[in-house]
Amino acid sequence: MLKKILCSAVLALLMLPASGLMAQTELINGIDAAYPPFAFIDKGEAKGFDIDMINWIAQKKGLNVVHKDIPWESIITTLKEKKINLIASGLSVTEERAQQVAFSIPYWKIQQVVLIKNDSTITLDTVLKGGSTIGLQNGTSDLASMEEAIGVDGRNYTIQGYQSANLAVEDLVNGRVDAVVMNNPKAEEFLPLFPIKVLGLAGIPEEEYAVAVSKDDPELLATINEGLTELMADPYWQELLKKWDITNH
Repeated sequence: MLKKILCSAVLALLMLPASGLMAQTELINGIDAAYPPFAFIDKGEAKGFDIDMINWIAQKKGLNVVHKDIPWESIITTLKEKKINLIASGLSVTEERAQQVAFSIPYWKIQQVVLIKNDSTITLDTVLKGGSTIGLQNGTSDLASMEEAIGVDGRNYTIQGYQSANLAVEDLVNGRVDAVVMNNPKAEEFLPLFPIKVLGLAGIPEEEYAVAVSKDDPELLATINEGLTELMADPYWQELLKKWDITNH
């Protein structure tokens, strides 16, 4: 009789739903599908530095991660609504975002640069203080920082927002904006593809990239932090930097 009761108890425990990360058969990483070299879609497949990074962590931690393209201007809201589990896609840490999501330890630092057409003679001072029109991607910390800087130290320009950095660069080439501002690794991806050049730094603070998760998912945050620490101490980290030609400037 006792044996029968014990067997029933064990069976009942096995039927209970798993908790934490083990309860999720699939974790969804929200990405910007047009943000090379950190994240992009190539022939239907997610690729990039952040994709390889999070895939390595997932493999080491026994997780199954899939990557889903999400409109960047709504990606934080999508995470808060639990439609995705994390954001590993060149996401800058800002105070505003930190109030809404939990950030991992930072894994990269970036600067923002000003891009102009190859045949343009405009100066950096004119771009930033001469009433120019500057293109930036909507929903980015670059745009927010450039907006906040208007009026500071004589800064005077108009911002034109775009759904993607690609569209901003296309309008730059077609003469619809005077300059475009984006981070340096992303700019380097566009330089060989368009008749554009780097004019100089945008003069806004450096930013750090980190992985974002929901504030009520501390287990996933701890797992990602542990994975990032292990990855950055592993030789594969340097392989990734070389593979995606990423360097700090």
